[in-house]
Amino acid sequence: MQTEGATGVIGGSGLYEMEGLEVEDEVSVPTPYGPPSDSYISGNLSGRPVVVLPRHGRAHALMPSEVNFRANIYGFKKLGVERIVAISAVGSMKEEIHPRHVVLPDQFIDRTRRRADTFFGQGVVAHVSFAEPVCAELHAALREAAESCGFTVWPEGTYVCIEGPAFSSRAESLLYRSWGVSVVGMTNLPEAKLAREAEICYATMALVSDFDCWRGTEEEVSVEMILQTVRENAATAGRILNALVPALPPGRSCKCARALEKALVTPASQVSPQAKERLDIIIGKYVE
Repeated sequence: MQTEGATGVIGGSGLYEMEGLEVEDEVSVPTPYGPPSDSYISGNLSGRPVVVLPRHGRAHALMPSEVNFRANIYGFKKLGVERIVAISAVGSMKEEIHPRHVVLPDQFIDRTRRRADTFFGQGVVAHVSFAEPVCAELHAALREAAESCGFTVWPEGTYVCIEGPAFSSRAESLLYRSWGVSVVGMTNLPEAKLAREAEICYATMALVSDFDCWRGTEEEVSVEMILQTVRENAATAGRILNALVPALPPGRSCKCARALEKALVTPASQVSPQAKERLDIIIGKYVE
């Protein structure tokens, strides 16, 4: 199974059935943080290697708060994945952004409360830059691919990530609107932070499934309302990925690949053997 330099895709349980994906293998990846959400599906999309992981498991049995984000990202890193495209169902927070539109957020607000959001601690301290939380190069390529497919694309915006599993109250929804956010979801944090720590490029394809409850003329958000649009959005994601993956250059020239270069605070000489072993694929090249 050749996955070095592959593009990772995190999303719904049906993504590994997308048109054009040639599945070659499935692999379970043990990590120091426990098991990932499911086995990783490796294969080729338009002749280029990809690794797909269903974020909530193939049976969609994991709530957003139960997803083992650290294990998921660690597993991608262990498989040699250099870029991750996160597919996410979201609610619109703006009148002009409609269901079935594609939003490519370039900023995040973290409203989660119960999630492990760093590989560090236990004797190793690092502070990565997160001012620009998505990879500019991957984001630009994703925008070009989405627009080439003819979809309505919002090329920037802010994604507010809530804890869930309940949808927002109307007061919360109105608060987030007052902040100027574009969409609301439950999954992209701490995913994006961990990808940055792992020096993996990360970008989000947010597929709008509904207007959040701020819009008084709409029905309250329900699972039934969302699922039909989510099924249609899965086909949208597949088309965009088929355009994106073969267009990505073989190497990277962005800052993501060097995110830890000046982020480690703990001197290499003070990192314990246990921490070196646990974080080997994350910090190994910096603490030899």
